[in-house]
Amino acid sequence: MMQLISDRPANAISDIFGRDKALIGMIHCPAFPGAPRYRGQPMTEIYDACLRDAEALVANGMHGLMIENHGDIPFLKPDDITCETAAFMAVVTDRIRREFDVPLGISVLANAPIPALSIAAAGGASFIRVNEWANAYVANEGFVEGRAGEALRFRARLRQDQIKVFADSHVKHGAHAIVADRTIEELTRDLAFFDADAVIATGQRTGDAANPDEIRTIRDASHLALLVGSGVSEANVELILSLTNGVIVASSLKQDGVWWNPVDPARVKSFVAVASRALEG
Repeated sequence: MMQLISDRPANAISDIFGRDKALIGMIHCPAFPGAPRYRGQPMTEIYDACLRDAEALVANGMHGLMIENHGDIPFLKPDDITCETAAFMAVVTDRIRREFDVPLGISVLANAPIPALSIAAAGGASFIRVNEWANAYVANEGFVEGRAGEALRFRARLRQDQIKVFADSHVKHGAHAIVADRTIEELTRDLAFFDADAVIATGQRTGDAANPDEIRTIRDASHLALLVGSGVSEANVELILSLTNGVIVASSLKQDGVWWNPVDPARVKSFVAVASRALEG
């Protein structure tokens, strides 16, 4: 029997989505002003692109949306992210919330829970995603530390305890040599100990599928809800949903399966049709 090390409820997915398993579509926002890939287009073009992706995802059956500043490559470390990113993302979030009646999540790269909580509070989102919540690793951006303590105190100051935290275990886009003496089970249990509400398993990088054995290892290490957050496609979604409480899907739903392209409504419809077999089973 699993030993509980946290009194956090295990039902974050049902609390947010009103169902046992959820399909969450990713909105990769284009580059915002201040990022190297921003090309000076009016903000209305960026907002409209995000709204079109949201429409394609929701109209074709996704249960919720994750909004992320993925266009802001190369990503900054949390303390270097300046206020314009939060401002623009809060507007995107509010506009999407007003148009679509589905739960929203926020991810600010890289590993920036305090801006994410600010955006969620201002825009009406239900949860945030944080890549490194409780330990540390070496990422593309350099040394990245977990920020659970300061993030949860910031959430408390905002009086926004209803905003839940989805935290990655064995984080993608990085190396874990710093904590190599600790198992994936221990790293996962740390997320629960530091009051995350749900756990996310991933592959090695964006678009890479999570290993089913690792999914099972992470699932069995914690009582919290588990999602897979990379590499989910029609080919593996039934297996993944049999092991987890949900999926966060991005690249496979884009035109030509490329993350920077717009969402393809036909791909979403086809994906949801396959996923529905697992949801109904």
